[in-house]
Amino acid sequence: MERLSAGSESGLMLEQQAVPQFQMLETPQQKALLNLVFRSMKRTHDLFCHDYGTSPELEIKADDLWRSVKLKSEYGSVMEEVSEVKKKKEEELLKLPVSSSVITDYTQNGLSRMVAITAGTAETIKERSIGVATASGRPEEGNMRTVLPSRAPVIVKPKWHAPWKLYRVISGHTGWVRCLAVDPTNDWFATGGADRIVKIWDLASGRLRLSLTGHVSSVRCCKVSKRHPFLFTGGEDKQIKCWDLEYNKVIRHYHGHLSAVQDLTVHPTIDVLISCARDATARVWDMRTKAQIHCLNGHTNTIAAVISQEVNPQVITGSHDSTIRLWDLVAGRSICTLTHHKKSVRALTLHPSLYMFASGSADNIKQWKCPEGIFIQNLTGHNTIINSLACNEDGVLVSGGDNGSLSLWDWKSSFCFQRHQTKAQPGSIDSEAGIFAVAFDQSGSRLITAEADKTIKMYKEDENATEETHPILWRSEVLKRKAY
Repeated sequence: MERLSAGSESGLMLEQQAVPQFQMLETPQQKALLNLVFRSMKRTHDLFCHDYGTSPELEIKADDLWRSVKLKSEYGSVMEEVSEVKKKKEEELLKLPVSSSVITDYTQNGLSRMVAITAGTAETIKERSIGVATASGRPEEGNMRTVLPSRAPVIVKPKWHAPWKLYRVISGHTGWVRCLAVDPTNDWFATGGADRIVKIWDLASGRLRLSLTGHVSSVRCCKVSKRHPFLFTGGEDKQIKCWDLEYNKVIRHYHGHLSAVQDLTVHPTIDVLISCARDATARVWDMRTKAQIHCLNGHTNTIAAVISQEVNPQVITGSHDSTIRLWDLVAGRSICTLTHHKKSVRALTLHPSLYMFASGSADNIKQWKCPEGIFIQNLTGHNTIINSLACNEDGVLVSGGDNGSLSLWDWKSSFCFQRHQTKAQPGSIDSEAGIFAVAFDQSGSRLITAEADKTIKMYKEDENATEETHPILWRSEVLKRKAY
């Protein structure tokens, strides 16, 4: 109690000391001084408060100097080449026939208008194109910056495709069905799941032919060789197994991955197997000797998908680091990296006849042209995580989503002509309506999906559908090609 009383007394003394001294001023001299201080505060407030927090005026010379230094440090090695290429394009355009030459003239207001080149205006335009550079090396505002023709709007009418319908549901797995592969002879197909079992099914009847056991963890990928009676499987146990389907047993193991194997593919013309895993590497194996030929490093996160083709780039990988890499199989190095995706790339597929491929990420699908990896167009509308892609000869691209949605697209026009939502089968909860893998049979007339409700679903085209009974719900409009 004594301590509390002492503390309260000290608090009162502090409060008395905290009273401003100017309240106790009584002499005229002190009042005059206080009045002078208040006037000075008011003048200071009037002078500086109106522009408080505003940024200083831009110094044009300093800004030009900063920009030139930045350009030289970042692009100094290629600035001369870029200017030479621009000059060549301008010269080529000025040599075009008068009737087909169109340029864009930028006015002082920032508005653009189309000007046709005639015999009378050609000299004027040529003078403008030559004298647009300033002393700082940048084009002046209001002058023509480029003499390139504008690209015409693209209007693509989608091809009519018959709608697809569900005709069979196959059950047999006791866990999520994570992968599937169709036999090149179109006689059977294989599936692997979280129950650690690989099952062989008859494609015509849907009956179980064979069950293969050997993996000690979930089977994540499977592929059938077109040139050998071999089935390759990979799982979360870091193992890659080669099954001889004549004797129904494992004949080879491929060891090297440090984490779960996510996907694998077989080269179409040579005895090479390519696999990818969570260790951010893709490994190239000699199919017969089991030796590792290359370890493809470069990705910074899990590689979720890998595909291969006969010509360059013979190997393409998609990763959770949001990039796609094209690889030179002979040298074992990356040719180029595609960074257009902003989220994990989980699915890749090749077009059966065109020299193109598609990649799937969350909410969008992108089409690319080989061998440089040129971006073609974006397919938007499948608003979920896309786990798998497949394409047939008729130009039907199928995407399977993590929420159980199935979208069917026309490859050329990027038009989604059908959407389907799968239903979880009895014994599974609604959240298990996810699609992990999709694949067409060799004829392209049957579609198979592997799903999270432990079932395999098969779809086929509606034989009775025509363009009159199922018209395309499409409007003729300009399709804007979006990069993202």
